[in-house]
Amino acid sequence: MSESLWAARDQTARLAELTASTEDRAKEHPLRRDVRSLGVLLGRVLVEQAGEPLFQKVERLRRLLIQARVGVSGTSARDLQNTETSQAHEIVGALSVPEAYKITKAFSIYFELTNLAETNHRKRRRRAAKLHSDRPPLPGSFRGTLLRMRNAGMSGEQSLQALREVKVLPVFTAHPTEVARRTILQKRRRISHALELLDRLPLPEVDAIALENSIMAEISALWETDEVRVQKPLVTDEIRMGLDHYPMSIFESLPRIYAEIRESFQEVFALQLHPEDIPEVLFFGSWIGGDRDGNPFVTVDTTHEALERAQNTILSHYIAELASINEQLSASAKQVSVSDAFAAKLAQYSAMIGDEPAHAARISGTELYRKFLNFVSLRLRDVNGGGEHAYLFAGEFESDLLLVSDSLKQNRGLRMAELLLEPLLRKAKTFGFHLATLDLRQHAAVHRKALSEPQKAETNTGALDVFHCVPEWKKSFPPVCIRNYVISGAETQADIHDVLELARRAGVQIAGTGEDPGLMPVPLFESIHSLRNSASVMEQIWTDPNYRKLLDSWAGWQEVMLGYSDSNKDGGMLTSIWELYKAHQALHAAARRHNVKLRLFHGRGGTVGRGGGPTHAAILAQPAGDFSGEIRITEQGEVLNWKYSDPVLAEWNLEILIAACLEALTRPDGPRPGADQPWSEIMEAVSDDAFAFYRQNIADNPDVLTYFDQATPVNELEHAQIGSRPARRSQSRNLEDLRAIPWVFGWMQSRHALPAWFGVGHALERFAARGSGHTSRLQEMMSQFPLFSDLIRNVELAMAKADLAIARLYASLVKDESLRDRVWQMVVEEFDRTKRMLLLVKQQERLLEKNAVLSRSIRLRNPYVDAMSLIQVELLRRKQAGDSSADLNYALGATINGIAAGLHNTG
Repeated sequence: MSESLWAARDQTARLAELTASTEDRAKEHPLRRDVRSLGVLLGRVLVEQAGEPLFQKVERLRRLLIQARVGVSGTSARDLQNTETSQAHEIVGALSVPEAYKITKAFSIYFELTNLAETNHRKRRRRAAKLHSDRPPLPGSFRGTLLRMRNAGMSGEQSLQALREVKVLPVFTAHPTEVARRTILQKRRRISHALELLDRLPLPEVDAIALENSIMAEISALWETDEVRVQKPLVTDEIRMGLDHYPMSIFESLPRIYAEIRESFQEVFALQLHPEDIPEVLFFGSWIGGDRDGNPFVTVDTTHEALERAQNTILSHYIAELASINEQLSASAKQVSVSDAFAAKLAQYSAMIGDEPAHAARISGTELYRKFLNFVSLRLRDVNGGGEHAYLFAGEFESDLLLVSDSLKQNRGLRMAELLLEPLLRKAKTFGFHLATLDLRQHAAVHRKALSEPQKAETNTGALDVFHCVPEWKKSFPPVCIRNYVISGAETQADIHDVLELARRAGVQIAGTGEDPGLMPVPLFESIHSLRNSASVMEQIWTDPNYRKLLDSWAGWQEVMLGYSDSNKDGGMLTSIWELYKAHQALHAAARRHNVKLRLFHGRGGTVGRGGGPTHAAILAQPAGDFSGEIRITEQGEVLNWKYSDPVLAEWNLEILIAACLEALTRPDGPRPGADQPWSEIMEAVSDDAFAFYRQNIADNPDVLTYFDQATPVNELEHAQIGSRPARRSQSRNLEDLRAIPWVFGWMQSRHALPAWFGVGHALERFAARGSGHTSRLQEMMSQFPLFSDLIRNVELAMAKADLAIARLYASLVKDESLRDRVWQMVVEEFDRTKRMLLLVKQQERLLEKNAVLSRSIRLRNPYVDAMSLIQVELLRRKQAGDSSADLNYALGATINGIAAGLHNTG
């Protein structure tokens, strides 16, 4: 028997690697071992499954492209013009379509495995950090935030009071950027679990070999599985994928987050808190099954299905948890007493339901807790089945759990109450019987059309059908399951009034009453023009006496959504970020004038080109003093899987969100309100220049859309069978009707990454040229204005992932040589200018100079992505020449999946 690739000859040395501190280089050894070993296993699978000749072609291509990158910066349009690249082109040009597909699949699986290794390493390093309590906590952690608050003079009680104002609501969306199939995700999770088990010490050789064999079996299964969907996913598939994250990670991570909060208060402030002292700070939302904007496949039936599946998911979890608790909670009335309140409720249930359920479950008459929880489970099952004993509200379920918990605490069972009941109680308060609130969304133009053509309103894109169903949904499910109606493309107050009128005609209760929060219209301002007018629009709404009554019914709250992706497409990265910031300020100022509590809903994309990027920094870059403590934020596409594929990752992501909101609310060592005034004039100037340059050269330049259609795989997106939503809102070919997601997708796949940086260099250069000292002002702004520093860091990340040497290959696909040269020259000039100005402002010599880990990751990934890019360009060229076979389209879909995995993002 050969030795395992993960063999631990020296268990002590292996332990030292796994527990190494941040400064110790040994901390990277486990990651390198995982990547190397997974690569070896993939090679063995390739030989078994596809034969030695294909494996040799993969290896030849891999070695050539690694060598081609030696000594190359990877960003110059002149790079990669060498012998190795030419030989790689010859190999790719000679491939048959089946060979091209198989080689793409090989490189794609390599990235799947590498991504899993990196994700496992993140979990590994998070565990290791907990061993080094003597070191300062990570800045984005909850402990790190409380420590800064304490150092700023805040007491534990003040910090806890601030936490009571925080409400974080991640909203899961089904934007078509998650390229992986559900079955692929499940295989990933099993490999990930095996990698985690390989870190357990002691690791006997026999165990290492067994785990290695299980990983190799999964890799073989990956090879034999269609990674590209044969059919486009249905909305039903997207609903199931969105809900998968709850049992997979969120249910487990939620109690841990609250435990971490409690322990952090103890460590930082020596404040002994009971679980019930920690307020609910985390809730969840979803668009999956409720978002109709441009998606004709979302119907009233799919919305009902989304609500039903969500309720089934959470009720099934509660029932399973109660069964687990019952296994442990075997206290007997002969051994310990129960509280009077608990005994009275148990007697009430026995009289109402009878003792048959307990007899059927073989529960002893002395095991009162088990008997009681059996009744609770029965009532939960009746919620699903509509039985006579069903709970009417989740609050009743909470009360029953609280009775058990209190009874345990009063009778020497504190530890059992905290370990068994408190986690379930926390989930009940968070998820209720609905799991997550489901937003309804439709475009303002659809509402206008429905009202202007009342004779067609019943069938007009289902606009009225949705409103007619809302009262029924709120009867069939907890009324809180639907509380927001998002209005895409909102421009004026009339767009909000249209929704109110449609709701009124359908008999929808808009005002909140009792258990029903009503239905709040949430305008989504997503163009540059609408962002600039957003505060004025809301002021006109808030001064309406009738609307004021609605506000009062919503406890004074109003939610407004800001769109990052479309504003970026409309005005470019720099202007989008600045206009969002100004809209944020103006909306809060207007809300204060009208005594409205404002909650902003940030529609951030997954990638930098759609307004994504590190969430913690983005939250702290909000205007100081303009944050209510409550935030909703979209979690889109592939980001969902990165953040919520594992309980440890989910816990860390959610902890970062909560900590960032607490810090943004209190600003213990951050900027004070008004601190951005010195920078506003500069930002306005550079934004104006960037906007004019972007509009002239991109948005209003007819050459660009032609170039984009031919020099990117955007029109092949359908072959990746990624999501149910069409790429365009209409059949029109103009930029306005193209969704932001395929816009960013196409540029990213072709390695231009243009939406994330174009116009930034032009604007910065113009400002720096206005006088001596202006460059210094930009450098000062980089260190003193969080919004600008966050913007520049995100631009730097996108430029590091871009690669003009590869992008030039895609440019060669443009048929009109004159048009191609015009656009390409413009792209190259602005890329070089942006890179030069970015390095000047950051005072660096190269991109990612201060982020060695990420720089190394991109550098190591590039040659492997290059192989798939070369294949994708070759297949696109063949398609232009007339080959539209199903095999070629399927292979193109595979290249899309592979490049997305390699770059770790799509759109």
